Amino acid sequence: QHQMWATQLIDFEKPHSWLALALGTMGYGLPAAIGARVGSERFHEAEAGWLIDGDGSFQMTSEELATAFHDHTPVKIALLNNSVYGMVRQWQTLFYGEHYSATNLMDGENTPEIVDVPDFVKLAEAYGCIGMRAFTEEEAIDDQEANEINDRPVLIDFRVWKDAMVWPMVAAGDSNDNVTYMPGIKPLQRPKAAADNE
Repeated sequence: QHQMWATQLIDFEKPHSWLALALGTMGYGLPAAIGARVGSERFHEAEAGWLIDGDGSFQMTSEELATAFHDHTPVKIALLNNSVYGMVRQWQTLFYGEHYSATNLMDGENTPEIVDVPDFVKLAEAYGCIGMRAFTEEEAIDDQEANEINDRPVLIDFRVWKDAMVWPMVAAGDSNDNVTYMPGIKPLQRPKAAADNE
């Protein structure tokens, strides 16, 4: 989900400024962001490198924060933390009658004694990085100071709604002309009467 939202919502104005893996392999982001930042320092004028990642994906390679810290690679991490494996949950919501299996990380849900598992701010700090958290738009704007930090990685734990979905989408096994724009809305689908007349 984080990869598709970034692709849809960010205006990339320069070539070679966006890296994404076609199949959305979990864990690709942090190592790729470190490599991209190092490459920009060696071959171009260094610019702020941002990783846009989901909480599930980030956990696959979060130990690479040590690499970024020790190599003084100031990658910025925008962690879209919805406390679920978002894309799998979306499919379970839409196609499996909300039967959720192994996707809800229950971060603070119905367990007040467990607020953050893991606490990504503390995790970042444990690796010598800067950790921040934003629950609201105002807090997100306040965290823009992350762009000014250039001696170590910065992670911002952006809390987002667990049932936010990516649109448009095509269900498994469907053809691309049966795209769903939003629940119940399929703009490319012809009315049944028109299809029957052909």
